[in-house]
Amino acid sequence: MGRRKTAVARVRLFPNGDGSVTVNGKAANDYFGGRDALLATITAPFRELNLDGYNITVRVVGGGTSGQAGAIRHGLARALVRMNPDFKAAMRKAGFLTRDPRMKERKKPGLKRARKAAQYTKR
Repeated sequence: MGRRKTAVARVRLFPNGDGSVTVNGKAANDYFGGRDALLATITAPFRELNLDGYNITVRVVGGGTSGQAGAIRHGLARALVRMNPDFKAAMRKAGFLTRDPRMKERKKPGLKRARKAAQYTKR
């Protein structure tokens, strides 16, 4: 499991594969619309460890595309550490095991958004 913002990803790793990444039944490139930054985010744990040859299947719900990519990265790093505990130091150093706690702040009553208030006029 990986989480970021309101996105939750369930990640499964299959060794001895061709390196394909499937997100919600689609190829990752199709699911994220070819946005290279998001695809790079997803594969960052593999680049950090210089690994290849794993097929990845992901079920992700909630949030937007950026939050989902971060959730996948978090879940993938956790799965790699569970598979081989020796990876933990590298994943921790890269910051992939830390759950990013930043969430959207709730709207407050009397304001237009979380912090935006009506403009004050003196006269």
